Amino acid sequence: MKAFICSNLKKNNSMDTVSRLCKELNALGSTPMMAEEFDKYFSDEKIVFGNEEQLIKECDLLITVGGDGTILKWGRKAAAANKPLLGINTGRLGFMATLECDELHKLKKLADGDYSISRRMLLDVTVAGQTYIAVNDIVFSKSRFAKLPEFAVSTGDFEVTKIRADGIIFSTPTGSTAYSLSAGGPIIQPDAECIEFTPLCAHTLFGRPMIFSAGSDLKVSFSGYENSEVILSIDGDDDINIVEGETVSIRKSDLVLNLIDIDGGSFYEAVHNKLMRPLK
Repeated sequence: MKAFICSNLKKNNSMDTVSRLCKELNALGSTPMMAEEFDKYFSDEKIVFGNEEQLIKECDLLITVGGDGTILKWGRKAAAANKPLLGINTGRLGFMATLECDELHKLKKLADGDYSISRRMLLDVTVAGQTYIAVNDIVFSKSRFAKLPEFAVSTGDFEVTKIRADGIIFSTPTGSTAYSLSAGGPIIQPDAECIEFTPLCAHTLFGRPMIFSAGSDLKVSFSGYENSEVILSIDGDDDINIVEGETVSIRKSDLVLNLIDIDGGSFYEAVHNKLMRPLK
């Protein structure tokens, strides 16, 4: 088994976790692989270093070491390469990760094939002729100090809503526990297939979340008010300025992110341990 390791070394314990991860993989007869720029950090370990794109093609799976942001960054590449991804958490919340950094002994299940795959729906967002991939969410928000814009959302020939708000969120089921949850959206089982719509501070009594079917072809535009400006953010990155009257298309992607779940039921454990238990 060849495992390409993607690490955020800025996270606490990541350096030590990667070192222990490589030793564990070697002990299991597996080959850890890393991009060549990490050679200076882990030259003492038995790791294959090389070109990132080539190693992703050659590997059997990707293993991320970091937080949820690390999984988001590499999840797109894993989906594009049709390779499964295992997340090891060294961040604060680590909601998408299967293992914590002190659970590396469970990697034997990975080597034995004793795990399940959670298939995660992704979103395509097309703006100005360019298409981007979202693992978590697509956020439209007004720029700082700007007046409230009015967002128009439609699907097919039907206009769903026109709403003045600080912004609106379209999330995958995976992203339902991220920004959308903070904005009042529901938690959705992550392997479901649907598109969640959540307004941000809507100027109305009836600005409520909605769930669209996975087959929906959504169109979004906005009307400005006293030079209001809108920024489009994809998974908290790729900030794009949207021009008034410009149409942004959102639909289910053909790509799928396959997350490795070592123990099974990791999502429900994360909801209980990381969201519910702190409230009890």
